[in-house]
Amino acid sequence: MKRIILVGGGALALTAGVLAQTPAGNFDASLAAAPANMRDGAMVIKWKADGTYDTLRPGTNRLMCYDQAGDAGEQPVSSQCTSIGNLERVKQNKIYEAKIADRKEREAAFTEMEKAGTRVKPEFGSVFYTRQGKDAATARLHVTIAVPNATTATIGLPDNNKMGGAWIMGAGTTGAHIMTPGS
Repeated sequence: MKRIILVGGGALALTAGVLAQTPAGNFDASLAAAPANMRDGAMVIKWKADGTYDTLRPGTNRLMCYDQAGDAGEQPVSSQCTSIGNLERVKQNKIYEAKIADRKEREAAFTEMEKAGTRVKPEFGSVFYTRQGKDAATARLHVTIAVPNATTATIGLPDNNKMGGAWIMGAGTTGAHIMTPGS
């Protein structure tokens, strides 16, 4: 009888230890942009101004999500999800967003980085899911697909929205991405 109690108690202690290591919390704000079929397995992180981050919840797929509400220039509701392959690109963005408040000055710095070849490329074909708005009821989902350095000639899509379909924004740069209409 003592062995059964000891084994049962050991299993209970092990279960409690595993549960204690699993981060608790409500990640709804961070996961607001995540596709439903990827939400449960997404890694949730919290960015710091220096470009480092804390992992609030480890993931089981390649999607990482983070809440941006409260960051300079962001809407009251603002979350983004993308591939973990884009960590370095997003890190570079976050560092410069914290360092240079003025959007035009920041874009000029990114342009200089493009010219110098130091602008980090996102993962080709990766998706950026962004949900933003004044409140949860009116927040809009915007979906783009990273195609660094793609142009109309290389990918066959127009570089403007005049046709009403998908198009490349930032063609020929590391930031080139496919804009998806209606999102």
